[in-house]
Amino acid sequence: MNDRYGRVATVLWRVMFLNLAVALAKIGLGHYSGTVSIISEGYHSLTDTAGNVVGLIGVSIARRPPDANHPYGHRKYETMASVGIMVFLIVVLVQVLSRATDRFLHGGAPHVFPEGIALMAITLVINILVVSYESREGRRLKSEVLLADARHTRSDVLTSTAVLGALVGVWFGYPILDPMAALLVAIFIGHACWRIAQEASPILGDEMMMDVREVQQVVQGVPGVLGSEKIRARGSADYVFLDLHLWLDPQTPLFEAHQTSHVVKDKLMAKFPQLMDVVIHIEPPPSAAADNSQRPIGQR
Repeated sequence: MNDRYGRVATVLWRVMFLNLAVALAKIGLGHYSGTVSIISEGYHSLTDTAGNVVGLIGVSIARRPPDANHPYGHRKYETMASVGIMVFLIVVLVQVLSRATDRFLHGGAPHVFPEGIALMAITLVINILVVSYESREGRRLKSEVLLADARHTRSDVLTSTAVLGALVGVWFGYPILDPMAALLVAIFIGHACWRIAQEASPILGDEMMMDVREVQQVVQGVPGVLGSEKIRARGSADYVFLDLHLWLDPQTPLFEAHQTSHVVKDKLMAKFPQLMDVVIHIEPPPSAAADNSQRPIGQR
């Protein structure tokens, strides 16, 4: 896991420097030209850098081993970092809507020049490369923070395309396209926030992370096991904790039952590499428990 976190951090560091360069270029160009859509897009890109910082902090905490206060480890801090990215996006969303509304109400035309259009085109290409790299690494490393950050940057690609189109439109005498492009930026940002929330909520809400039937198939393939129930699994795609109730013959000696539970655990861990731990409660099947409850105490 530490090696995985190290690779995630390396990706975040590389992407952060690229995002910072793109953001500063857009903000400088936006203020120089007075183009509200470029300024909005620049601050949108700046949150990519802030999101990278949040991600690095989250990953540095998530890689810590379990301790007395965190017996299940710190893996969820990585997911919490993706939520932090969403918060940054919401702040930018408010700023973009404010700037676009002001331009609609008070008017004004930006100063557009060919060099500015060329610079926006270059930042667009950089964003496309960043999204491709970060998405690929996020899927390979099963990292929510990388995938969330890639989605954030993907919204940059879409909005940069819209802003670039607006700049061309302003160049041909349609200044209204500038605030309209800013509103389109806001729509893309809002969609990115929604997707991040969708991916983070199952992990933070302890949604079931495994197929019960697949677990039962492995469990019931172990000799001596009569069945299982109350199967629960929580965590993230690559960091799951599983617990279940295991049915054994009520006459099984304690030492043998204990050995069987370890066989079940080993088979589950081998079948599902995302499992960090399996907790097994041993009990007789419901029918045997019901029969035993009807007997006199001395005959049990």
